[in-house]
Amino acid sequence: MSKTIVVLGGSMAGLNIVHRLLKYTLPHESDFKVILVSKNSHFYWNCASPRGVIPGLIPDEEYIQAIAPGLDKYPLESNEFIVGSATGVDKTSRQVTVSTADGTRQVKYDYLVIATGARCTEDTLPWKANNTYEELIESIHRTQENIKQAKHIVVAGAGATGVELCGELKFEYEDKQVLLLCADEKLVGGDSCHASMEKGLKSMHVEIKKSARVEGTKTLDNGKTEITLGNDEKITTDYYVATMGMVPNTEFLPAEWLTDRKYLNVDDNFQVVGEKGVWSLGDAVSRPRASFPETEAQGGAVHKNIEAVLKGKNQSRVKGLPADVFVCSMGRSRGVGRIGWVPAPSLAIWAIKGRTLGRERTSKYVDGSAF
Repeated sequence: MSKTIVVLGGSMAGLNIVHRLLKYTLPHESDFKVILVSKNSHFYWNCASPRGVIPGLIPDEEYIQAIAPGLDKYPLESNEFIVGSATGVDKTSRQVTVSTADGTRQVKYDYLVIATGARCTEDTLPWKANNTYEELIESIHRTQENIKQAKHIVVAGAGATGVELCGELKFEYEDKQVLLLCADEKLVGGDSCHASMEKGLKSMHVEIKKSARVEGTKTLDNGKTEITLGNDEKITTDYYVATMGMVPNTEFLPAEWLTDRKYLNVDDNFQVVGEKGVWSLGDAVSRPRASFPETEAQGGAVHKNIEAVLKGKNQSRVKGLPADVFVCSMGRSRGVGRIGWVPAPSLAIWAIKGRTLGRERTSKYVDGSAF
């Protein structure tokens, strides 16, 4: 009897698994069907979002492309693409409840891959593709217009996205005032390259305020935003941009599948603990941490484990990257980061990331040639 593999999430992790199954497994193990469920009809290369929100730099279609055409090249009966949102999983009947534009649908699975990722606590900003295509495009264009009009911008959140956004803003607009709020005493969570990142931002005249946790915001009558910090200090700005606070998209899953922080609890094979035939990867797991290189490496390993189960073989431990890589671009000419514990030259970071922010991979993810 044919098996059904349901993949939840059409971003980096989900498309990685879907294309690998259809491209490499299907020709040898044809007795299965892949069903992809994604809230967004398009794939979003969100690594380019800090530059994408700068007006006039990147056309939408260079980093946002339709998913369906890339699946059309595979046999029609081998896959199905459902544009909708997973709202529940019944592990006893092994089915997913999906909300679509046409109503609610029950999708049965033999195997399940959860690649729903994570979102920022302020999910109206375009750092992730957590909404529909139309909502994502509207969010990008609204953010571009707000940035264009603002003379003073506050970026709250000194993780990789916040650091890169500040770099992009000051590279493009030397005359705009940019203030970065860091809730901790060190940027990027105290990573070993935090001092170099701080030095780089300050050289671009980005103002940095540390130990500055945002407690609340209020829109004033003149359209400006008043930000209240934990020490009751208030800051007024033309435009407030939040880049902090990642929340996994797992609220629809059985509670026993999750950690206390609501991420998927997986074993060394990235199979959900206590649940055979259910895997998770990417930002929904954030193990060892959320990053594009980690997700891409996990995709290849998890695919091999799914294939092993289909063949009745043993799974293997997901090893991930041989070395931890952490790099941030700072505008379109420089960058800061490391490979393992070794600092990476600015020119190298520009070449591998800052030059394009990887947006040429958008079409490769959509058509499967990235895998």
